[in-house]
Amino acid sequence: MNSVIHQLPTVAVVPYSHDLGRLPAFLQQLVMESNGKGVESDGTAVAHATSPVVWGESGTNGQHAFFQMLHQGTQVVPVEFVSTVVPMGHDALAHDLLIANMFAQSEALATGRKGVSSHRDFPGNRPSSVLILDELTPRRVGSLLAMYEHSVAVQGWLMGVNSFDQFGVELGKELAIDAAHSISQGAAHTSQTLTHPLMNWFLEKKRR
Repeated sequence: MNSVIHQLPTVAVVPYSHDLGRLPAFLQQLVMESNGKGVESDGTAVAHATSPVVWGESGTNGQHAFFQMLHQGTQVVPVEFVSTVVPMGHDALAHDLLIANMFAQSEALATGRKGVSSHRDFPGNRPSSVLILDELTPRRVGSLLAMYEHSVAVQGWLMGVNSFDQFGVELGKELAIDAAHSISQGAAHTSQTLTHPLMNWFLEKKRR
């Protein structure tokens, strides 16, 4: 609910476990398709933000990609860290180093640090949560996904939107049928008002 209460429009999901590397992509679909609505269940326009933009990457990759922005950027981004106590593989030392990095990042986001110059200042006060599973078993992963699904449904109810329809997906599918017909026929349809010039350019290039 950070998008509604604190007007923070995005959330980063950062698993410190290679086996959970696709969790951010799963949550993108779950959260944004379910609660990315502009109309309440009764048909009236919502008067507040709804779904945040969900994004993320596994921790080691993320640290060398977007963590600079998380720590010192102008946008405050809530971060959800996820990991396990016991690794799936046999390299316990490598996993312990991953966990150490996760704790360090959460600490740095929260407390920051005063640097010798403004370029080295870390403001801190950046929200994050840490979720640690005992291990990656079917039961534990199922519980994790069920928790997120329950959270999304409850947030949808609190925001007044229907989390269980996805009409925003349908329009693109309908227009794709028309566009595919244009490509197969070699001519843009007049119904493609905005993309008509681009479609004709594409078809001209395709004929060469």
